[in-house]
Amino acid sequence: MIFLLPVLHVTGLLTAGLGLAMLLPAIVDVAADNPDWQIFAAAALLTWTLGTLMALATRRPDTMRMTVRQAFLMTATVWVALSAFSALPFLALGLDFDDALFEAVSGFTTTGSTVIVGLDHLPPGLLLWRALLQWIGGVGIVVMAIIILPFLRVGGMQLFHTESSDRSEKIVPRPVELVGYIVSVYVGLTVACAVSYMIAGMPPFDAVCHAMTTLSTGGFANYDASMGHFRSAQIEWFAVFFMLAGAFPFVAYITMLKRESFSLWRDPQVRVLMTLVVAISLVLGVWVARSQGMAVSDGVRLAAFHVVSIVTTTGYATTDYLQWGAPAVALFFLLTFVGGCTGSTAGGIKIYRFQVLWATVKAHVQRLVRPSRLVTLRFGGRRLPEDVPASVLAFLAVYIGTAALFTLLLAMTGLDFVTAISSAATAIGNVGPGLGPIVGPAGNFTTVPDPAKWVLTAAMLLGRLELFTLIVMLDPEFWRG
Repeated sequence: MIFLLPVLHVTGLLTAGLGLAMLLPAIVDVAADNPDWQIFAAAALLTWTLGTLMALATRRPDTMRMTVRQAFLMTATVWVALSAFSALPFLALGLDFDDALFEAVSGFTTTGSTVIVGLDHLPPGLLLWRALLQWIGGVGIVVMAIIILPFLRVGGMQLFHTESSDRSEKIVPRPVELVGYIVSVYVGLTVACAVSYMIAGMPPFDAVCHAMTTLSTGGFANYDASMGHFRSAQIEWFAVFFMLAGAFPFVAYITMLKRESFSLWRDPQVRVLMTLVVAISLVLGVWVARSQGMAVSDGVRLAAFHVVSIVTTTGYATTDYLQWGAPAVALFFLLTFVGGCTGSTAGGIKIYRFQVLWATVKAHVQRLVRPSRLVTLRFGGRRLPEDVPASVLAFLAVYIGTAALFTLLLAMTGLDFVTAISSAATAIGNVGPGLGPIVGPAGNFTTVPDPAKWVLTAAMLLGRLELFTLIVMLDPEFWRG
């Protein structure tokens, strides 16, 4: 029990905070004279009460001191518990348990897949709750990636240890202060995004909701047509800008504000991400313009919006890009695996892992040519720690293996191969839309069988927690001692 006390204490505190957050959609529904405010108020009271009782019952003088095992368990417990409590309003508003939990997990992990049809007619409180879930999950992801995962050495994240945990080199002296900087940058970017959307003609309520789901790279929209509802090129370009802003490393923002004006562009992940996005958008834009018979400028805009949406794992759509031809479909499937930068709100494999993989493969080829040659692996001008390449390769192997396993499980529920493999990829990568008429950008997950929804719910959590955070707990050795 002593082993679990710090874990339960932190979980209780955050659960109580989630209960307070439920009051916001309740207030919005009161202002809109919608009776659903009572549902949110009741869910808020229950969540806050249980969370507070748990926090008080497990409070000890040394509660916040955690071992590595406790940190692993705390990370997993917090995400599972908050996702479960987040489903309460969806349950009370008429969704069955399978759909409510799927929607909550999809929101909290910033995946953006939905089982709700008729978003255009939902009450404002529920729309705000969906957006708020992704916004809370987005900042939680950033904190986890910058402070917790480097400490746990998950999937090569120890590469960023000196930026978050090392006393001699980290940007700010204490993790609490670092969290304050992260939240400040996150809120500032969200406000800037909302104002930009309003300037472009989006109604204020929609602007606030979509700003939260844009910066969190979540992709929940207030309309079934997603961003296509607004039919505005200006809104689309603003969305491209702020989706990329959410996919950039937040540590670079903090460094830029504190001492280095151009630190964002100096980050090797940012340079690779921008090069990738610009190159693919231009080539695909020309292809779309020629194949669809439209102006090149329109083709580039559509291509840039959807390439950025998938690479940053946001999942917005303005049109059914599966109609652009087989090459475009194959490209979008591959982009599902990419992801944004580490320390951002984006999911996926992450740019830095591909950079480490490239450096490792290049070094291996050089050693094949000259076996006696000593090759030093570097990332961003720094020498890579010896255990990082192995960690990254292990992560990539497990990532692909996990995608294959979930594809098989989904196929066993009755889904066709294209739907199964794209659903598995989009769930593990926390992207949102898959391929095909069922789960593609023009569809949703409503008609997916309930067993498949449970499989996808597990995949979303597993992908959001960088796989090993949950897999490590399957080892019996983890629970000994």
